[in-house]
This record gives sequence, C-alpha cells and structure tokens, in this order.
Amino acid sequence: MKKIKLLIISCICLLGSCTKDLVSIDYGDINPEIFPKSETDIEAMVNSVYHPLRGSWWDGIFSTSERGVMMISDCTTEILTGWYDEKLQATQHSYMPDHAGITYFYDRFYNKISRMTMTIHLIEESTVSEELKRKAIAEVRCARGLLAYTLFDLYGPLVIAPLEVLKNPLIEAPLARMPYDEMVNFIEADLLAAVEDLPHPAEAAYGRFNKALAKMILIRLNLHEKRWDKVVSLANDIIDYNHYALDADYVGMWNLNGAKSSNEVIWAIPCDYEGTSENQWQLMVLPGVYLPKGGWGTIQSTWWFYDTFEPNDKRRTMLIAEFTDAEGKTYNRANPDIYLNYGPLPLKIHEDAARTTSFTTVDIIMYRYADVLLSKAEALANAGGTPTQESMDLINEVRNRAGLGNRQLSNYSNITAFNDMLLTERSHEFWCENGQYRADLIRHNKFVSRALEVRQSEYTSPDKQLFPFSRTMISEGKGLFIQNPGYN
Repeated sequence: MKKIKLLIISCICLLGSCTKDLVSIDYGDINPEIFPKSETDIEAMVNSVYHPLRGSWWDGIFSTSERGVMMISDCTTEILTGWYDEKLQATQHSYMPDHAGITYFYDRFYNKISRMTMTIHLIEESTVSEELKRKAIAEVRCARGLLAYTLFDLYGPLVIAPLEVLKNPLIEAPLARMPYDEMVNFIEADLLAAVEDLPHPAEAAYGRFNKALAKMILIRLNLHEKRWDKVVSLANDIIDYNHYALDADYVGMWNLNGAKSSNEVIWAIPCDYEGTSENQWQLMVLPGVYLPKGGWGTIQSTWWFYDTFEPNDKRRTMLIAEFTDAEGKTYNRANPDIYLNYGPLPLKIHEDAARTTSFTTVDIIMYRYADVLLSKAEALANAGGTPTQESMDLINEVRNRAGLGNRQLSNYSNITAFNDMLLTERSHEFWCENGQYRADLIRHNKFVSRALEVRQSEYTSPDKQLFPFSRTMISEGKGLFIQNPGYN
C-alpha cells in the first residue's frame, strides 16, 4: 500500500441547501496550530466530507454514470445491461483485478476515510465550543460510516488507517485489511455516534445528514449482517420520528423538484446544471435518436426484469419500452434496433428535455421511507422464520402506492416464498437508485442463480459476490493486504 498521506483538504462549502453555493477552497498543507480556529473553519472542514459523496464523474462515488456505485451494482443484477467496458464486466460477472472500472471505487475513495479520520482529529483539537465540535463530528462520522459501508458492501473489509499512522505520513506503514467483525463494528460505531448529535429530520437542511439517514445506513448494515432485531428497532425509530410518509406520487419524486418537496425522501444529493454535483442519468440512458432530447445511450434494462412487473405497476412507468424518433420510426420490443435490443430504457427520472448541458437538475435520491417499511417487513418475517400479517401489511402499503392490490399472507406462508416475493418488490421499488438490490440478492443467496437464469453467465460464482481489489493495492500491502477469494 502507498504511504498513507495526509491529503490536502479541498473543502466544498454547502451553504444552506443549494448546490449553486458550493465553493472550492484549497487550504494547502494544514497547520493545526492555526487551523481550525473558528466556526467558519469548522464549517469548511465539515462541508469537505460531502465532496466524495456527491454525484461527479470525476470524483463522486454516487455518480449516475459508470463511475458510480449504482450503475455498476445494478449491472450485476437483472436491472441493468451493459455491453462494453466495466458495465459489460459487471453484467457478465467477468470482473477481475485488472479491470480498473471495477477496482476504481476502492482505489479512488478508500483514502477519503483517512481524510475524514484526520478531520475528526483536527476538530477535536480545535478551540471552538464543545457543542459545535459535537455537531461537526457527527456529520463527519456519518460521512465516514456511509463511505465505509458503501465500500465494505462492494469489497468486504477495508484497510482502515489508525490515527497514529495518519499523524506520521512520512513513515511507510503497510496495513492489513480490518478483521470482518471489527469492520462491522467500526461502521456501526460511527453511525451510532452520529445519531446522537445529528439533527432531527425536521431540523436538517435539505441535502445534509440527519438522524434518520444515519439509522437508514445502519438498517442496511444490519440487513447485510442479518441482525433482524436491530433492523426492526431502527425502522421503528425512523417511523416514530413522525416525519416521513410514502409519497402518493411515486413517479413525481423524480420530477425536477420532486425530491425537494417529497416527505418520503430521507436523503438526496442536490444537483445543478453547473456540475457542482452532477446527475448524468438522461445522458447515460437515452440514445441519440430519442425525442425530444437524447443522450449517449450507454445502458439498457432487461426484458426479463420488465416482465416481472404487473402491467399496471406505476413503478414501471419510466422503463421506456417504446419510443419514436424524428423520422417517425418506432422502436419497441418487436423492433428494437440497437436501442431496445437488451431491454427497455431505464429512465427512472424526469426527461428534463429543457436541460442546457449534459447534466440535469433532478436530484439524486439515495434513501427513501419506503426502504424503512420494506426492511422492517423483511426483518419481522425472517426474525422468526415465518411471515407475519404485519410484515405483509408493510409490503402492501408500498404496493398500494404503486397502484397494486394486496398480497395475501396465505399465498406466502413459508419464508422462502415470502423472501422471493419481497426481493421482487425491492427490485421494482428501488431500481436504479443507489444500487442496493445487488446486496439484497446476495443476502438471500440469489446473486449467482439470478445471473445464471437471466444472463447464462459462464463467469459467475459465489466469489463474484465481492469485487476484486486492484493488483496495485495488493502489491503495496507488502503481503499484509490479502485479495478476495477467487481473484489470485
């Protein structure tokens, strides 16, 4: 592993709730004797931790392109199909350590965890008030927990550099990956600590972290670990905030201002035309012949996925199965050309045909209240090994919003049938959001079998449930950094 370096903190100021106010500040090498000293310094340092968590092709882990975890994660499932570069590797499950588009997320972002660790230390050592320190550190720890969980979900345990190593950046210190249980505890500790001092959802600025977001990430972590009782408890906490509810207009949440006005959205990443935080989804999805405004057409869904929806499901609305170009030629499943040959166009968000650049102002929705309800439903059923009426009622609440009728408990009385049904509902509800469905399939041991069923993949295996690390990371670990199984 490279020498752990104290990176220059390039602070991105999120003033208020609008990304148009983002300003890049370069502080150079930080001297703790003079920085941070003021509330403004602390604010700048806290704002900097949002920088890697935004949408940006160049350096945002939640980019809505092939450089973001959503597209690559969904490509490993039946939701998306890619036919070249890392998207094809994800679709085929053919990724290996030499595939930079797959190892990219760790290579690019693991050291941001170290930056956040140093940020916490510098805030702790500052002379500002204790109240300000607590609030600031809560946001940083939420960011660190979110980033660490995101990478852990993709790669397994990470290298987490201790503060003592980070304070001595000129001393070469190869490090091993953290043991599995310690990794889980590290993420959990960050998020639990963040909950204490983050604001209530009603008091948090749009686009900033709040208590419900930290608990939502904890729900994802505890689903990953199948700690069902904790999932139920966390879900109840969010429900008891009495702040969130299902939005009656599912499609409307992805309108130009839908996320901002929805009481279902737990956290969204604000986007703008200037690319401060970018949403490139229309550019990625829409082919050049699409009217009124096309894009590059780099991705499609699958007809297999499309066929799993009930015909009147509102959640299928933006899976575009037919369109007509400027010359009057209609493309559909029977006449796909190269535009619908794998599946419909997964246009989850508003077309934003008036957009003036490659970007859109539609915000990137990351977590929603529907996830709280479906997670609680899964946990209730699996905790006792038997589906319950309460768990089915939660699923039906989400289905009813989609314009669908109730599922009957009597038809899903065993846990296998229930989980299969729930996985389908999760895929229909969260397709092309934050890429979490890959983890859902893995949790229920469907990742490999689904790739065989939908793709007939000759590359898939249980080892492909984790992405590989790059050979560079392994080499620089000097024997301490161990590759994931199946990639040596």
